[in-house]
Amino acid sequence: MFTRIVECQAKPEKREEFNNTLRSEILPILQKQPGFVDLVSLISEKDPERFLSVSFWKNKEDAERYHRENYSRIVEKLKPLLKKEPTIDTFSVDTSTSHRIAAGKAA
Repeated sequence: MFTRIVECQAKPEKREEFNNTLRSEILPILQKQPGFVDLVSLISEKDPERFLSVSFWKNKEDAERYHRENYSRIVEKLKPLLKKEPTIDTFSVDTSTSHRIAAGKAA
């Protein structure tokens, strides 16, 4: 499994709109991508304008295909809501208990 971590800084007055756009417009695009597994969106408690999106992919090739074919149009959609360009980091998943995350969310 492979993961992409995208960090965004939302404009203070656009935080809610950013979060809504991520849920209603960006997530459906991701869900249609081959190899997409899941997305975890995090909001910093220290800086509520800072968002991390952790997307999980079956493999690196699927994540790279998504990046080549779709990432730029997603950034363009989010750009008016952001202070600066998002940053991306990638990782190979070494250990996961993701089934526990899903169960905890349902509880």
